[in-house]
Amino acid sequence: MIMFWFVSGILFLLSRLYNIMSLPIFTDEAIYTRWSQIAKLDPNWRFISLTDGKQPLFVWINMIFMKFISDPLLSGRLVSVFAGALTMVGIFFLARELFNRKVAIISVFLYIVYPFALVYDRMALYDSLVAAGAIWSLFFEILLIKKRRLDIALILGMVLGASVLTKTSGFLFIYLLPVSLLLFNWKSEKRNDQLIRWGTLAIVSTGFAYFYYSILRLSPFYHIINEKNAIFVYPLREWLTHPFTFFVSNWSGQFNWLLTYMTLPVLLLIVGSFILNRKNLKEKLLLFSWFIFPFIALALFGKTLYPRFILFMTMPLLILAAYSLSEIYKKIKLAPLILLLFTALMLKSDYFILTDFAKAPIAYSDLQQYILDWPAGVGVKEAVKFFDEKSKSGKIFVATEGTFGLMPYGLEIYLFKNKNVEIKGVWPIEDLPPKEATDASKTKQVYFLFYQPCTQCKMPGDAPQSWPVKKELSFPRVNAGSLTIYSLR
Repeated sequence: MIMFWFVSGILFLLSRLYNIMSLPIFTDEAIYTRWSQIAKLDPNWRFISLTDGKQPLFVWINMIFMKFISDPLLSGRLVSVFAGALTMVGIFFLARELFNRKVAIISVFLYIVYPFALVYDRMALYDSLVAAGAIWSLFFEILLIKKRRLDIALILGMVLGASVLTKTSGFLFIYLLPVSLLLFNWKSEKRNDQLIRWGTLAIVSTGFAYFYYSILRLSPFYHIINEKNAIFVYPLREWLTHPFTFFVSNWSGQFNWLLTYMTLPVLLLIVGSFILNRKNLKEKLLLFSWFIFPFIALALFGKTLYPRFILFMTMPLLILAAYSLSEIYKKIKLAPLILLLFTALMLKSDYFILTDFAKAPIAYSDLQQYILDWPAGVGVKEAVKFFDEKSKSGKIFVATEGTFGLMPYGLEIYLFKNKNVEIKGVWPIEDLPPKEATDASKTKQVYFLFYQPCTQCKMPGDAPQSWPVKKELSFPRVNAGSLTIYSLR
């Protein structure tokens, strides 16, 4: 096993760390990174993420990483690498607990090459941390139903607490607790006592999770969480007015993302796990339940959806696919060839994710956000370098299109310590430059940075024609204009 973990660790780190900074900073990455910086510097802002209705655990962990890593974006991305490593280890123990060591080993390999995990284990986003919470919550819920011990209940409470402090979807791990009763020994003569003990311990775990979550009530911004959730999922009262109106379209979109990332051969393996061997049916149903119930819930209640929302749901499916592969190995003694055959499409996606992300055969909406369209920070790194150089000659004023998101945060995370650079977000864009910029031009050089659509702009990245500006630099994107720097004449 030492050799297995050594090889797995090397493969995991190589896949996650290779070219990790090649992808431009994404809008949400800029937000979370800037929050982490502010929280690290000012204890009064440790709950800063709640100002946008986001739970703070990722930000808190990133604060620790930032103490040792100078590049703030790299720090956030390494938090996801760390979370991915936790998920990989968790998948091993979960698969071994439910089946055997062979299935566990194959599950680890599938996770390493899984394109969905490869994308998000390399980005400064919450989702890899959510996936880690899902796997470890399921693992300890299984241990709790099997052993019914207080120490396990307390650990489960901590894992669930960490999950709900990461993202609202962590509450699903609490709601799925009763599903573990699939593994309960209903034939035991002491089943009533055992069931009462499990129920009591489950309440203890849930109570601890809600206790940890209650920490957020210390912030005056706690109420914003529900307001933010309403942007992405329909509140029950609103959903009841159109309960199934969006179900089919949401389901279709989610399944397309699943098919694209999981690939058809691996989906066939998942189905095959119920056919190739009829044993361990309860264990398989438990794993599938942790996928299908959240998947259906998201299709029913989802309002604004992105592929990353289903990442944590797909983790148990990898173990089902590994189970099928282990059964196939028993019949066909060509293990490396079989593994290569079923993961060939995944490996193809991995190659492009690591070397040329824009050509990666992954969910198109992810390509749009992360490399092709204006939410992707194409040119941000070069803009930082440009403004840093200009500041060496004197004070400069930089007005960015937008007050929240990629701009101005994409610049602030690298230039906030530079006393010669003043950065100000501007929105909406009017027919004339903002007065603050024209006033600043009396004492310093003024620059504008445009990157997203606006009513006065012909293309994303264009300044309004009525503005007296000169184009300095432009960094084109594949699908949506460019990031462009202008100077005020």
